[in-house]
Amino acid sequence: MVDYHAANNQSTGGPQTYMEQENDWDRDLLLDPAWEKQQRKTFTAWCNSHLRKSGTQIENIEEDFRDGLKLMLLLEVISGERLPKPERGKMRVHKINNVNKALDFIASKGVKLVSIGAEEIVDGNAKMTLGMIWTIILRFAIQDISVEETSAKEGLLLWCQRKTAPYKNVNVQNFHISWKDGLAFNALIHRHRPDLIDYDSLRKDDPVTNLNNAFEVAEKHLDIPKMLDAEDIVGTLRPDEKAIMTYVSCFYHAFSGAQKAETAANRICKVLAVNQENEQMMEDYEKLASDLLEWIRRTIPWLENRTQEKTVKDLQARQEDFRDYRTVHKPPKVQEKCQLEISFNTLQTKLRLNNRPAFMPSEGRMVSDINTAWHTLEGAEKGYEEWILSEIRRLERLEHLAEKFHQKAAIHESWTDGKEAMLTQKDYETSTLSEVKALLRKHEAFESDLAAHQDRVEQIAAIAQELNELDYYDAASVNARCQKICEQWDILGSLTHRRKESLERTEKQLESIDELYLEYAKRAAPFNNWMEGAMEDLQDMFIVHNIEEIQGLITAHEQFKSTLPEANKEREAIQAIQAEVQKIAQSNGIKLSGANPYTTITPQSIDSKWEKAMAMVPQRDTALQDELNKQNSNDSLRATFAKQANTVGAYIQAKMEEIGRISIEMNGTLEDQLTNLQEYQKSIMSYMPEINKLEGYHQHIQEALIFDNQYTSYTMEHLRVGWEQLLTTIARTINEVENQILTRDAKGISQEQLYEYRASFNHFDKKRSGQMVSDDFRALLIATGNSLGDGEFNRIMGIVDPNNTGFVTFQAFIDFMSRETTDTDTADQVIASFKILAGDKNFITADELRRELPPDQAEYCIARMAPYAGPDAVPGALDYMSFSTALYGESDL
Repeated sequence: MVDYHAANNQSTGGPQTYMEQENDWDRDLLLDPAWEKQQRKTFTAWCNSHLRKSGTQIENIEEDFRDGLKLMLLLEVISGERLPKPERGKMRVHKINNVNKALDFIASKGVKLVSIGAEEIVDGNAKMTLGMIWTIILRFAIQDISVEETSAKEGLLLWCQRKTAPYKNVNVQNFHISWKDGLAFNALIHRHRPDLIDYDSLRKDDPVTNLNNAFEVAEKHLDIPKMLDAEDIVGTLRPDEKAIMTYVSCFYHAFSGAQKAETAANRICKVLAVNQENEQMMEDYEKLASDLLEWIRRTIPWLENRTQEKTVKDLQARQEDFRDYRTVHKPPKVQEKCQLEISFNTLQTKLRLNNRPAFMPSEGRMVSDINTAWHTLEGAEKGYEEWILSEIRRLERLEHLAEKFHQKAAIHESWTDGKEAMLTQKDYETSTLSEVKALLRKHEAFESDLAAHQDRVEQIAAIAQELNELDYYDAASVNARCQKICEQWDILGSLTHRRKESLERTEKQLESIDELYLEYAKRAAPFNNWMEGAMEDLQDMFIVHNIEEIQGLITAHEQFKSTLPEANKEREAIQAIQAEVQKIAQSNGIKLSGANPYTTITPQSIDSKWEKAMAMVPQRDTALQDELNKQNSNDSLRATFAKQANTVGAYIQAKMEEIGRISIEMNGTLEDQLTNLQEYQKSIMSYMPEINKLEGYHQHIQEALIFDNQYTSYTMEHLRVGWEQLLTTIARTINEVENQILTRDAKGISQEQLYEYRASFNHFDKKRSGQMVSDDFRALLIATGNSLGDGEFNRIMGIVDPNNTGFVTFQAFIDFMSRETTDTDTADQVIASFKILAGDKNFITADELRRELPPDQAEYCIARMAPYAGPDAVPGALDYMSFSTALYGESDL
């Protein structure tokens, strides 16, 4: 039996065996008669196609090789080598020795012959003879066929499939029934010599005509002898595979020149495909960069808008818009920025791997430009948030002051109502002495009351001034009301002074006065003013931001409550004076005219105000307690946020340190590293609910208008930046490993070389930062066996650090090492490939490009090739040399 495994392994050198494809020649079995007939005819024709070069041929395949002479001659013709001198004797031993010499030569070519001996050939064993000839055909006609990393039978089948793919009704899947209708043979001939076959005239239902047409054309025009009978193929359910393969291999070798052109076309297609893909990636980068920069350009003016709002509610609406920007609009842009950096790095890696110039984005669209714009955006974002918070504080303060101003102004205006009329009346001119005395005392009491109200007028003016300083939107009406109060106050002062002078002029005529009334008036006036002040304080608006402030107000309120018993004693003493007046009048039969002549403050008004004040005390208690509860709640919100923020902050810090170590101390294969990093990324992303929880706490903090937090040093902005930096770092690390895989696969770097590169790099990376300074890099190059001067070192630094950052990354190091140790397509190779397609001309035409290249890549070349201007130019000639050079950055395309 023949071992056919050797046919697929011969190229590696040394004796090997063919792949055992079938067991057709098993010693104890018979061949299918139809197959044996086809093999006899095909193998005989194949042998004669070579033997005729030496002026001989065979008629009967099992008889004519029995003496070994023509067998040795056949091997010399097809191998081009000399065999040992044959023995010319007629004895059986001479024949066996000649056949053994032929079999030894076959074995020396790496073919292991199983169950085929010289005796069977000498005895004319048809089965063994056919098996031997098939072994020779496999070794010398089929084994060396190679198409896109496949060889022998698989390579020949792939070649047939590629060549017949464009033809209708042809589907080559094997070397037997796929050829029965004859269309595949005609398609092979038409693909290479369309002038010999009218393919469109062939019919699938007429296989005999198709087969004979192909066989006759091949014999007449291609010098391929007729090895098959159309009737045998059509009449057999499954034609013999070996006969078909033998005949088809003749077509392959006949068209080997065209195969070279196809190989050249494939090389050009590969180069053009890389260029097209890189150009698409460049266009995608430019568009994504432009869109992101445009979004940043539109967003920054919005963040820099400092138009003041009139109310807290209006400003809170802007704060809500800002929160939507943070949580809805910005996160996708963060992802776009990260993807942009990854795309840029991947593109640069692919360009380096394919020996292309580095990609330089349009002006203003570099990654550094985007990072600068992003930094400006984040600065504007931080400033906008700080401004909103300060504006909320300012507007809260303004609303509080405005309410306080209008409350005090209303109280004052109520008090001054009718005072001008009272001060301008001349009732003393017709009054008795006692009445004048009473009027004078009453006036003194009024002056005391007037002085007591001076503080309120000054407070009103101070509040109005503060509202103006804080740019209150309704400052005009405040100023008008304040001006009116001040002018009225001046008038009251002037009128009070003139009335006092008038009363004093007539004071000498006033002698008697009821001392009790006077004492009552003197004590009632300040007490009444104290009650009004107390009620004003009890109704006073307040705003606090922490527990200490509200506790201060509660303490002040408790102190106020502690003075109430003493105040109540004073009230009872004042009421006792009035009671004494009534007692004296009753005792002495005095009929009182009615009201106290020295004051308008009646005992009833004092009791009424006292009751109102006492009713306000528990209301104030409730308001202060509610505010205390609110501040306690706010403090709880601070603590909750701080606990989560401290946890998240520590987590981010730990993970940043951990990813820093991982990026330097990676172990295992690159695929293992990539898988581990992706799993690590998933574990990081699983922490996102904790970030969202913290965002929720932060929203509660902002809604509660909490502006400080003594429980943590972290801010939400700090943690957001840290989280985004962590995600970006992980994505970059994964991208670096992916680029290392691209480099390894493209350059053929082994895993052991990558380990050695990583160990060397880490050894000289003294700071363990993943990048090293130029001096450390020079030491690394020397350690790896590079002896270099300053000029050579500067050249290498220009490769690994094109942007002159002063640092060399691990990716740049392995790119350099792979470039130094591997080979890539060059401009000269592409030019040589184009020259093959052009038939050794210095130019190529559009028709030739469309015939040899796929449609999209042919049009790509035609659109970019300049007209050829050489002395041998013809109309439509294109310059493929300049085009090839431009692909590698040596001139402008």
